Amino acid sequence: MKNVKKIIVCSLFIVILMPGKKGLSHPHVFIAQKLHVVFDENGLSGIKVFWQFDDMFSSMIINDHDLNQNGRFEPDEVLSVKENAFSYISEFDYFFSVTIDGTPFKVDDVKDFNAQIIYGKLIYDFFIPCRVNATEQMKKLIIGSYDPNYYSAIYFVQNRPFSLFNAEPFETYARIERDKDKLIYYDMVNPWTLFLNFRQNQ
Repeated sequence: MKNVKKIIVCSLFIVILMPGKKGLSHPHVFIAQKLHVVFDENGLSGIKVFWQFDDMFSSMIINDHDLNQNGRFEPDEVLSVKENAFSYISEFDYFFSVTIDGTPFKVDDVKDFNAQIIYGKLIYDFFIPCRVNATEQMKKLIIGSYDPNYYSAIYFVQNRPFSLFNAEPFETYARIERDKDKLIYYDMVNPWTLFLNFRQNQ
């Protein structure tokens, strides 16, 4: 699979041709997600994302990009993974939907992308810059992650699905629950979402 994008496009084309909503709602890639919410002295700095892929997709990417077959990605192999099996999802805001105080925040850039092989699993990690300065008023963020085409199913891990880093100077409230105000996958699913509120300590 030298061109993951072509395979995804072909798969989506096949799925679209299938009749009924059940045919339209069938993921082919499964991603276990963990989020690290990163603060600095001014407030929110951004979101560190960790994705672990299912066995089949892991095997495909590893076979294509671990060219020396040494069980780890060298820097040039990480770049190949990024260019051929990650960057194309920028067209879909990297599968993230973020609002800040009710205003959409477009995820159009990520930093520090890395790809690893851990116990045969493909792991991506990357950072989403999202600057929100703390004030005396509560800031309210809604952070959802999903593939709008449902080619990939993204779900939070059960054990510590998120963490807050450097959050001690702030009053924070964070929880994961279904977003009852949003429907995805042909209006059939309320996505699991991270709700984050924070402000300066009073």
